[in-house]
Amino acid sequence: MRHHAATLVTTVLAAGLLTGCASHRGNGADAATTVDTIATGLQVPWGIAFLPDGTALVTERPTGRILSVSPTGTVTEAQRLPVSAPTDGGAAVYTRGEAGLLGIAVSPHYAADHWVYAYYTSYTTDPGRATDNRVVRFRLGGSPQPILTGIPADDFHDGGRIAFGPDGMLYVSTGETYYHREIAQDLTSLGGKILRVTPDGRPAPGNPFPNSPVWSLGHRNVQGIAWDSTGRMYASELGEDRFDELNVIRAGGNYGWPVVEGRGDDPRYTNPIATWKPADASPSGIAITGDHIYIACLRGQRLYRVDLDGRNAQALLVRAFGRLRAVALAPDGSLWILTSNRDGRGGTDGRGSPRPEDDQVLRLRP
Repeated sequence: MRHHAATLVTTVLAAGLLTGCASHRGNGADAATTVDTIATGLQVPWGIAFLPDGTALVTERPTGRILSVSPTGTVTEAQRLPVSAPTDGGAAVYTRGEAGLLGIAVSPHYAADHWVYAYYTSYTTDPGRATDNRVVRFRLGGSPQPILTGIPADDFHDGGRIAFGPDGMLYVSTGETYYHREIAQDLTSLGGKILRVTPDGRPAPGNPFPNSPVWSLGHRNVQGIAWDSTGRMYASELGEDRFDELNVIRAGGNYGWPVVEGRGDDPRYTNPIATWKPADASPSGIAITGDHIYIACLRGQRLYRVDLDGRNAQALLVRAFGRLRAVALAPDGSLWILTSNRDGRGGTDGRGSPRPEDDQVLRLRP
């Protein structure tokens, strides 16, 4: 792994990226943006969350490692979850396909409780078969404690984004595991949902379904969740063949999958506020700052900036850094971005084509 904090000054256009020796100020599609390369040489980074001092915790999907990345580019290993079955009978990280160590969150009361939360696909005895997706919590250097288990798991569509909402509850996005899409409409299953739990993993008070962690249903594979300044929740969702989605999430809402992909006319299902063709998006992590939502796109290899009503989408960093897995708002107001170019077989499977410096942690100053 290499790490540094070299700065690439760029002028970002809606159609792509031009490199120059200085930035300029502009409006709309011509807005100048500075991108810093903070760290290089990571192995499929997936989740990112910040400690109070501005240090980022970054997960690597196939390795079980949680990396500490300072704002100046110092990278150290903060924690490693086992990828081989533990001898104590616990669960290890299952790393086939899209499964592995995924989301990470930091307690909103970290200064007092020091809890860190992670979402990963597990196996207990057979490394060739997933047991479940689960949320664990731990203090850095300590043993993970499962707080939410039994989330359906497979090689694909494992969801995985976790974040604390403005209400202090932990929100968890799950997938329908690709092969069992019908579970997205099944309230007895935790797959294809957004879940809302207390910091110790119990169904949160005020959830729409009695004694259930389910907050919303009818999702295919949500990998991005965020809130605006009014507390309104948004989620990005990977579509199948026709439409990726950006949704406003409401308690008890049914977002249609697998009955509807994109917009429909059935009043039982909530329509997205924005859609894209999967080739132009395949959205993963999202972040909100001011009046804009930023959406990291995998297949589309770009960062969308969208108004809070879903309009006026602008494409930034188009194909400049390859596949983008996550974007997160740092304590200093910058956006940190994770690339995902080692996510595949050198591009032969339609996924990442890694460059020598991949994967990277980038910092963008809007």
